[in-house]
Amino acid sequence: MKKSTIASLISLAFTSPVFAAENINLEDVVVTASRTQQARTSVVGDVTVIDREEIERAGAGSITDLLRAQPGVQINANGGAGTGSSVYLRGTNADHVVVLVDGLRINSATLGTTSFENIPLAQIERIEILRGPASSLYGADAIGGVIQILTRKAEAGKPLIHAAVGLGSYDTKTAEAGINGSVNALKYGINVSSFDTDSFSAKRIRTGKDADDDSYRNLSSSAFLELALVQGHTWGLQFFESKGHAEFDNNYENFGEQTLQSYAFTSKNQFTDIWHSTFKLGMGVDDSESHAKPNLTKTSASYNPKGISQYRTEQQQLTWQNDFNLPLGTLTLAYDRLEQDVNGQSNVKTKFKKERKNDSFLAGYVVDIGNHALQLSLREDHNTQFGSYTTGGAGYGYRFTPEWRVTTSYGKAFKAPTFNQLYFPNFGDPGLSPEKSDNVEASVKYTGQQWNAGLTVFENKIRNLIASVGPATSGCTFAGFCPVNIGKAKIQGATIDGSWNITDSLLLSGNLTIQSPREKETDNLAPRRGNRYGTVNLLHTWGDLQWGAEVTGASTRYNDLANQFKMSGYALVNLTANYRMTPEWKLEMRANNVLDKNYVLSTTKSSFSPNGPDYNTAGGNIFVGLRYDMKH
Repeated sequence: MKKSTIASLISLAFTSPVFAAENINLEDVVVTASRTQQARTSVVGDVTVIDREEIERAGAGSITDLLRAQPGVQINANGGAGTGSSVYLRGTNADHVVVLVDGLRINSATLGTTSFENIPLAQIERIEILRGPASSLYGADAIGGVIQILTRKAEAGKPLIHAAVGLGSYDTKTAEAGINGSVNALKYGINVSSFDTDSFSAKRIRTGKDADDDSYRNLSSSAFLELALVQGHTWGLQFFESKGHAEFDNNYENFGEQTLQSYAFTSKNQFTDIWHSTFKLGMGVDDSESHAKPNLTKTSASYNPKGISQYRTEQQQLTWQNDFNLPLGTLTLAYDRLEQDVNGQSNVKTKFKKERKNDSFLAGYVVDIGNHALQLSLREDHNTQFGSYTTGGAGYGYRFTPEWRVTTSYGKAFKAPTFNQLYFPNFGDPGLSPEKSDNVEASVKYTGQQWNAGLTVFENKIRNLIASVGPATSGCTFAGFCPVNIGKAKIQGATIDGSWNITDSLLLSGNLTIQSPREKETDNLAPRRGNRYGTVNLLHTWGDLQWGAEVTGASTRYNDLANQFKMSGYALVNLTANYRMTPEWKLEMRANNVLDKNYVLSTTKSSFSPNGPDYNTAGGNIFVGLRYDMKH
């Protein structure tokens, strides 16, 4: 991006409008569904919000454990803490999800997925999950939806300190601390956390170098500054970093190191009563190193004595969004700029460096009048690699009683090929086309005094699916492993979720997703996705003591598209408890897999390794923590 362009845009940000600093209770609003603040009760899209209180109450050990309990979400993991994990929304692929940290993309452009295993819950204030196509709002890759992660911030006021420590099975140790506050016109906050565990061997066959436990440690931090010298005008800086070190099984003494970063400058200004504008300039980084010592001799042309594979993704991102509060609804006009740069080197000295740029223009309209709600969006993406692509979405909601509401929506989405699929030496094909999808869905929801319930049905048709099954090409010499636009898929399903206040102190909640994520030609299930999965929770509050029980599970899945290598269904029972000793001190406990079930989330079995081992999962384990939150 030219420096003159950036300079002029930054200058414009200080003289142009941005979002007003309104006194809105964030517990009651959603931003991800439309890129503007909306009351949760008026959102047309299928959205789940997880706030800090729920994160602490759940006591989950990782973000994937927390997400697994949400509607429409499946996960898999290649072992214990710190090992590769994937998140699937509504049966779509793991790279069909846009993940944002404080509004910035943080995924790997080489793999197309996000390293959820290296995003610690200790740094998270809030998670918003938007299920369904969202390319008309967020651009490429949002075929399955969007997961927006907001790092920890506190309201203005005197400095408040929070801290927590914990111990658990597998010699797990955690610690976190932070301070948030304000001085006159300046808000500030800094948070640090650490996680250390011996974990367990990632693979179930413990032979040779794979026999040891695969430990993991993480050190992360986040910080923000926000200055409001003039009413209605704020300028802010934000930073997030997570450094993970994980050992893994691959027949050698292997370990991986990964750094995730996001940092940004944001300018928010209120120009008039109806015109608000936001300017954000930032970068997301995924820097991954894999250390191994392959069995090559020094005479080999591809010998690398250090055995290091490194892949670094840098995503420079610029957004200028203008929201106009009209007499009937809110009109949004936005410009997004994304520059993706990738540097890669395998442990056999194979190198590549590529980049691509994307300019996009967005128009959105949201209106909520009486019993009617309408959302429209249209986006044009211009990409230096695959050209232009237009996506749109439309949704409508109608509340026919104070308790009952129905919605329906349609949306188009697309996914750009990853850098590995396009350019990886001897494996890539630069002629690949984007994947495309059309999604239609409808819902009915009931919101009452004692119970809430919802049913959402959806159908997502995906074409141009990229699969690594093609013949050799000029760019790919490994026949049978070359990426090719060959697939079509149709995903039909329904999600049911609800909660019931049985008494003032007893709450029953849960969700169930029934889906059919199938490849169209073979009618086989998509790899690692099941037809049914869900969670049931029971939460009881007795004075200062709160305890809960959770049952979560999934049906049969297969590790391959041919559906030859089966992973049986499972159901796990987890228990949680917390006791508030004083207004500021709280004792927390979680027992996972209390029945010590043996289950599989991922396996190495394939047509090339039919007897490969399964990846291990945790047996019965427990975690106990002590938390301190200073009060005003």
